[in-house]
Amino acid sequence: MNLNSWQERKIFEMNFFQKIFDFYINSSIHVGLAVVALAVITALHFDIPADIALLGFVFFGTITGYNFVKYAGVAKLHHRSLASGLKIILIFSLFCFFFLIWFCFLVEVEILIWTAIFGTFTLLYALPVFSKKRNLRSISGIKIFIIAFVWAGVTVILPVVNTVEILSLDVLLELFQRFLLVLVWILPFEIRDLKYDLKQLGTLPQRVGVTGTKVVGLILLSLVVLTEFFKSTYSSATILSFVLMALLSGILVWKAKERQSAYYASFWVEGIPIFWLLFLLIFKS
Repeated sequence: MNLNSWQERKIFEMNFFQKIFDFYINSSIHVGLAVVALAVITALHFDIPADIALLGFVFFGTITGYNFVKYAGVAKLHHRSLASGLKIILIFSLFCFFFLIWFCFLVEVEILIWTAIFGTFTLLYALPVFSKKRNLRSISGIKIFIIAFVWAGVTVILPVVNTVEILSLDVLLELFQRFLLVLVWILPFEIRDLKYDLKQLGTLPQRVGVTGTKVVGLILLSLVVLTEFFKSTYSSATILSFVLMALLSGILVWKAKERQSAYYASFWVEGIPIFWLLFLLIFKS
């Protein structure tokens, strides 16, 4: 094999793996795994078994919901001239939707009821239900709270709804923590999108600036860590993994900037729940 052939092969391999990785990110598989990781963390925190049917339901539901929010409008406007990559994602999303329907028959009715509530907020977030151009996302300052509410509900309430009293103090504290954590994890995305977001969205970086947003993120993280000690039960494994996750979150929030790498937020920040689960499993073992 001559040098040119070797270089061409390497370039082909790099392009191939780059396309696979981009599909992994753009098709929302990464965010789906992150949401599943949070659901598993909840199960471990409350010492209950992680239901495989529920995790499949959450995984395919997340991909379906996220891709609907991201691509439904694009597909509607450009359905005849979609790029091949987007077509593949839409086909993949359709298969995920079919799997979601299948898992609907494997989970408890209570889970479907709660999911309907969170799904309604997702629809109100994406669809122009208030007028031809207005949805929850377009209301000033409310976007990140809708996302945090849905993530917290799906990853805390769904795993415990059939085994733990939802109104117990520990569940409410876990829900409160998860809500704040998702708010923190959204901030690097808000900083990244500062130059693209319309001013009427009223995002936190638009209101208090990039540095102010980072300070708010660190304050929220401190509150999350403090709340952990109000729970009735916790172990050294949960505390150590929790602190490591908070440190990682704080570092990534503080180092976020408007001009960040393509995968800074979409891979590293969005992957924090996966790292958190790995920390927890390592310390528990």
